[in-house]
Amino acid sequence: MIQEDVFVNTGKFLGAIENYEKSDVVIVGLPMDYTVSFKTGSRFGPSAIRQASYGLEDYSVYLDRSLQNRNYCDLGDVVFPYGNVEKSLDVIGKVVKNILQDDKKGLFLGGEHLVTYAIIKEYFKKYGNDLIILHFDAHADLREEFFGEVYSHATVMRKVWDFFKDKNLYHFGIRSGVKEEFDFAKDHTHMFLYKVVEPLKNTVSEIKDRPIYITWDIDVVDPAFAPGTGTPEPGGITSKEALEAIHLLKDLNVVGMDLVEVSPSHDLAGITTFLAAKLIRESLLSFF
Repeated sequence: MIQEDVFVNTGKFLGAIENYEKSDVVIVGLPMDYTVSFKTGSRFGPSAIRQASYGLEDYSVYLDRSLQNRNYCDLGDVVFPYGNVEKSLDVIGKVVKNILQDDKKGLFLGGEHLVTYAIIKEYFKKYGNDLIILHFDAHADLREEFFGEVYSHATVMRKVWDFFKDKNLYHFGIRSGVKEEFDFAKDHTHMFLYKVVEPLKNTVSEIKDRPIYITWDIDVVDPAFAPGTGTPEPGGITSKEALEAIHLLKDLNVVGMDLVEVSPSHDLAGITTFLAAKLIRESLLSFF
């Protein structure tokens, strides 16, 4: 059972109901950005995404589905011991563990990408090597350490891979990293450079019968469409392609998802938070 005193109310996502017990999906904000290596500020991402959601309709013309027919609650933002990375990861783990024990699906709003490590640690305990990870990002995030630190948003997917030691990890849209990361990926993961939609189409049939966890770093989208992030990387996909990718996963067995690295203080006219909110809405209607 969820401990309500772990959370602070920073608003609710569009259409969220109040009743946790009746919810199939649980939205949780993870306002942590301690290891961001360039522009900080993603701790304010969850509340900004919620606020932006009220600029959307609850109906998706892409899917002919409405949020009124979905049961999901928004618990607010987790309260962290600010500055303490490992204790904060432990707090995330306890929250995720409770959500999974209650047989609900988690939808997590970052915050920096390192939060994904703590989330998937608990998902792996439940699903084991049957779990597939879909990673949408500009950066490989496969470093073993970053400036001497093993806990970093640049090491997160390498630490996730350590749970599986197998090719359960699929990367899409990658266009930045050091050579060692790409050498590692050739032997240990499925990495698709630059593109998202085309390789995802080819991947869907391989994973359709598996439990799937999705992690979205907003910087997979080109900074022309999503400038509000801590490490913008030119050459990314369009917002239209990001939405198409969400729709390709329609009706698959997605058991959880996060969307991270939205940094409102670097967001021109709020376009990144609006995109993030729309990606969340389409995810709720596509596969949750």
